[in-house]
Amino acid sequence: MEKAIDSSKPKASHGVEDDLSNEAEELLLTLPREKNFDGTYLYQFNGVWYRHKFLYGMISTRRHFQARDSDIIVSTFPKSGTTWLKALTYAIVHRSRCAFEHSPLLTTNPHELVPFFEISYSLNKKDIPSFEHLYTPRIFGTHIPYSTLPDSIVNSNCRIVYICRNPLDQFISCWHFLLKLAHDKESETLSLEEYFEKVCNGVQHAGPFWEHVLGYWKASLDNSHKILFLKYEDLKEDTHSYVKKLAEFLGCPFSNVEEKERVIEEIVKLCSFENMKDLEVNKPGRNIPGHIPKNSDYFRKGEVGDWTNYLTPSMSKRLKNLMEEKFSGSGLAFKLS
Repeated sequence: MEKAIDSSKPKASHGVEDDLSNEAEELLLTLPREKNFDGTYLYQFNGVWYRHKFLYGMISTRRHFQARDSDIIVSTFPKSGTTWLKALTYAIVHRSRCAFEHSPLLTTNPHELVPFFEISYSLNKKDIPSFEHLYTPRIFGTHIPYSTLPDSIVNSNCRIVYICRNPLDQFISCWHFLLKLAHDKESETLSLEEYFEKVCNGVQHAGPFWEHVLGYWKASLDNSHKILFLKYEDLKEDTHSYVKKLAEFLGCPFSNVEEKERVIEEIVKLCSFENMKDLEVNKPGRNIPGHIPKNSDYFRKGEVGDWTNYLTPSMSKRLKNLMEEKFSGSGLAFKLS
């Protein structure tokens, strides 16, 4: 039986987060748990595995977040192109606010411009975030599965953009990211092989991978006007066309004049991996206040097919077979190179 989440209307902020914190701590004692990559624990809640603070943030988000019809939600499974999609979405939506040479993306990391609401709620234990600093339309990021999104998002007219990545590259990207975080905290880590076993069993933050992807995939088939489902590999292969498609979906298509003035090309260039990685704000040593990852941790390679440099033939075969089994009959397939 699934454990219920109290998603009733928001309460007054005074004392609410303390109550919620106590509730979350008590909940943790009842949940299945597994050792995570860095020796901390993942907790299984309603079939999904969460890190402690993300579980708290998810519950708080469901309880307090009130979506507006104009909101845009950038949803992803971790390490599936999140940073890139946040940058592209921000650049598209706010392109008329300032010239590209003065874009906030040049001086601010995409994760600060497009905050994860579950992190925002988990970091603010005393006050409910107001998000008053965000321009309209507000743009948020999330790793929360579709089945657990706040009712206000599901029942509103806000738009959801989801991007997935082939599971082999996603695994390797996540492996390197977790290594960096563990190194910064001087934590002992699982070996590549040990972490691979965890992932194949679905034990990873926001996992299982296949449940997360299928949740948004099926929802997009039923609500194509509300949910745009993208693949990282397609976006890499033809960024120009998908930026145009994304703008149309978000209700701010490029005009003929903008296309002639090569605005799409400017956005593609601004948000490219090479450009963003070389920005001063994303160099080693810089980070968003309250966030453990350094800004540079979000930029490694961004390549398709990098998994071939790390996975053994038996590992890649096992993961391919697992995904073929899990996605069978869904109509969803991945490009691996």
